Amino acid sequence: MIRSASLLSLALGLLLAGPVRAQKPTAPGKPAAAEKPHKLTRKERKEMQRQAALEAAKAQQQTQLTEKDRELSAAYFVDGVKFMLLEDYPKAQERLLKAYQLDPNNAAINYKIAENNLLIGNLKDATNFANAALRLDPKNPYYYLILAQIYASQKQYSEAAQVYTKLIQDVPDSKSYLFNLADLYLAQGKLNEALTAFDQAEKEFGPMDEVSFKKQQIYLKQNNLDKALQEGEALISANPDEVRYVLAQAEMYAANNRLPDAIRVANQALRKDPENPQAHMILADAYRQQGNAAESEKQIKQAFESPGLNIDQKVRILVDYLKQLPNPAIQHTALELADITTRVHPREAKAFSVAGDVQLLAEQKPKARDNYLRALRLDNSHFKIWQQVVLLDAELMQTDSLLRHTNQALELFPNQAVFWFYSGVGQTMAKQPQKAVRALEQGKKLTTDNPELAAQFDSQLGDAYHELKEYDKSDAAYEAALTFDANNAQALNNYSYYLSLRGKNLPKAKEMAGKLVKLFPDNDTYLDTYAWVLYQLKDYSSARQYLEKAVRTSKDGTVLEHYGDVLYQLGDSAAAVERWQQAKKAGGTSALIDRKIKDRKLYE
Repeated sequence: MIRSASLLSLALGLLLAGPVRAQKPTAPGKPAAAEKPHKLTRKERKEMQRQAALEAAKAQQQTQLTEKDRELSAAYFVDGVKFMLLEDYPKAQERLLKAYQLDPNNAAINYKIAENNLLIGNLKDATNFANAALRLDPKNPYYYLILAQIYASQKQYSEAAQVYTKLIQDVPDSKSYLFNLADLYLAQGKLNEALTAFDQAEKEFGPMDEVSFKKQQIYLKQNNLDKALQEGEALISANPDEVRYVLAQAEMYAANNRLPDAIRVANQALRKDPENPQAHMILADAYRQQGNAAESEKQIKQAFESPGLNIDQKVRILVDYLKQLPNPAIQHTALELADITTRVHPREAKAFSVAGDVQLLAEQKPKARDNYLRALRLDNSHFKIWQQVVLLDAELMQTDSLLRHTNQALELFPNQAVFWFYSGVGQTMAKQPQKAVRALEQGKKLTTDNPELAAQFDSQLGDAYHELKEYDKSDAAYEAALTFDANNAQALNNYSYYLSLRGKNLPKAKEMAGKLVKLFPDNDTYLDTYAWVLYQLKDYSSARQYLEKAVRTSKDGTVLEHYGDVLYQLGDSAAAVERWQQAKKAGGTSALIDRKIKDRKLYE
């Protein structure tokens, strides 16, 4: 394994060519167990061999190396360095320790063993070998650095700081490590010591932007705003063309409620860069805090007009508006900002998504849906946006859109029950109850861990099976929905209404409809359902009371026709015909409405 002396020189040259770059160490291993009178484990044997090698090395410390031993040690060292570069740290350790056995007073070998131990997480040995390297060669800065790194990796910042202090004092041309020392002081929260180190560094190397920023942060932690602002002014003076320093100063004024100064410095930034969006944002916030809403709105719109204010920043700002909606005081501004965002960022799906959110909360549902669809054309992978689209289709009663969009969503998310549900809703709206049942039954299979959603499927299945005249299945579905939630409004309403149309189990229908009216005493649909159950029970007077309340707010043709039927049963045919005429005009009536009006007679 003997290698040439030139190879050793190359390895040592690589070793000393640059700073140490060690991986983050793992936790140190536990100490080896005390010897016991039993067969040694493999781990115990390895530890004993390691200790024996170290002891042998110590025994040779006073022995002068022969040329052959020196060359052999150099060869082991070069091999160790090679295996470290290959990240084979166990083999590296083996070779380096063999080099150490032959030449324990070699500082470079001790250093490299320390580094290898650091990499494998053996921090105790790393510390010992690093200290040995430093004792053997106290003028080599890299030996200080490895020792400081070992201490810092164990969060022993005081010890690491002491090492840097000694390095700066004892090794020529080491003042650059003042920056490392300052950072260590910061890690310990020793702010004054950090400031001293930074001041020494600036005396040595002159003002530096990064140092000024760090000193600013220290002064702010110390609640020394004036000093922090002085550093900012120094930065601006030293860098008159750097707008970022002006903006940082303006932000500092704004953050500390010195609003006139914030406005002054932000305008200073705009004189250098008239389109700077950050300056406009600072001004918008400062004017808002001063209560100048008009100027604040003007500034934030100018900021949003700039592509320099990136989409993520704009989305964050719009989300803040979302949290305050609905609020008439800010709604108009939020909507304008949403429109600007989509115009300035026409290829960003998130721009249209957040615009849709704003418009939805502003009750602009058609526009919201359109923007959600534009977002999906740019990126169709967002489940929640698809969910919003189909929900809005259903609310807007746009059956064709609902069916088209649920089909598209199911191609992407076939295991999402919600899209099967809205597909069933769409088929019901399209008067395709058989297709509705298939979609709903398929979706219900996906709700095994969501009983609440399963109950919604059951309620909708009740409607679909009723349309198919499969009344037993319809009743069973409603019963299942009500078993989970006895106050399920859709199930209570439709179940009781359909029972009344069939003239079946009217006492139960009355009980359910009455419960619903107690829960929602002003809902005209539920009032009509209860009235119609009473009508079927021939309690016309009570039915009239509830229908009179319903027609105060409802213009629905069915409600008006029912009211006319009740009036006719009570002997007021003229008033009945008047209500039937109103019902026909409203639409949604029974097929008998024309005969009722023409003959001025009730047909059932």
